Amino acid sequence: MTRVWKWNRPVTVREVLEDLQRERSIAYTTVMTVLDNLHHKGWVRREAEGRAYRYEAVSSRAAYAAALMNDAWAQSDNPAAALVAFFGMMSDEQRQALSDAVRIVQGPESDREPAGTESRESAAPPARSGAGGAEKAEGNPGENPAEMPDEKNPAAAEDRPGR
Repeated sequence: MTRVWKWNRPVTVREVLEDLQRERSIAYTTVMTVLDNLHHKGWVRREAEGRAYRYEAVSSRAAYAAALMNDAWAQSDNPAAALVAFFGMMSDEQRQALSDAVRIVQGPESDREPAGTESRESAAPPARSGAGGAEKAEGNPGENPAEMPDEKNPAAAEDRPGR
């Protein structure tokens, strides 16, 4: 996939083979099998061109990375904790890229909020009801989101010491 994404155009088995052979010895049939498998898995589409196929990526590398992150996050029993841990692993450059991405997603409207409203970053999350009654988020602006129960496991707070 790296070669297909790098060239960002439909490619033949022969083109990928010749590029890979600059680095290592590899058989034509190996490259053909891999591209065929990628086609059957839905990663690439192909069109016949003479006796060969041209393969093209179905989505970008960025979309693939985003899908991987989304899948990993969705599998967490506590998405807030997963995000806190993930953000904790980021370098300063990655945090800046994240901040830039959030600004892009929010769009220009987020810069011009009506007077008297809070921005998304400063707004306190709504109170959640756990098994032990309502949890008050408004009074704890510094509360760690990793300690908050999530929708999949509202009783998670009961399992933690100190709660």
